[in-house]
Amino acid sequence: MSVNFKPLADRVLIESAPAEQKTASGIIIPDTAKEKPLKGTVVAAGPGKTDEPMTVKKGDLVLFGQYSGTEISVEGKTYLVMRESDIYGIF
Repeated sequence: MSVNFKPLADRVLIESAPAEQKTASGIIIPDTAKEKPLKGTVVAAGPGKTDEPMTVKKGDLVLFGQYSGTEISVEGKTYLVMRESDIYGIF
């Protein structure tokens, strides 16, 4: 997937994983009760800072905080932009 957006410094562009549609027991979750996903795929990553090279790269599946990042729309699709430090880990 190629996006016409290049993050700067230590920022990454993330496509959030879809929210869960139903519970493990099969109960369907209505839109109003769905929680914001906490994982997603890195779509683009900046070059890092001079003293801090980037750890994540395009294609990594990552875990981040519930309130991390800023939602932006690029080419009609919604993504999150956040600093690499807001990412907890890579799956």
